[in-house]
Amino acid sequence: MRELLNDLDKAFENKVRMGIMSALYVNEYLDFSTLKNLLGVTDGNLASHLKALEKREYLVFKKEFLNRKPNTKYYATKTGKDAFKKHIGAIEKLLNNK
Repeated sequence: MRELLNDLDKAFENKVRMGIMSALYVNEYLDFSTLKNLLGVTDGNLASHLKALEKREYLVFKKEFLNRKPNTKYYATKTGKDAFKKHIGAIEKLLNNK
């Protein structure tokens, strides 16, 4: 059981970060507005969680302009996807460990 706990990643203990990575795991990318609406969080809350995941190199972003308006797209990195998959796997093993 101890080994399974070691596979849990503190970066995903927050439900917003878990939501961000879940959404980016199944989508090539999502923009800031889409993530905000999907998760039902404020701009500042989302920005702080995105920054925390970016620091861990679990996601990257690309800024561009669409019709003269700024648009930021977020992508999960391979490192982020691997860490998220390991985290989810540990949760599944814990749930199945009777």
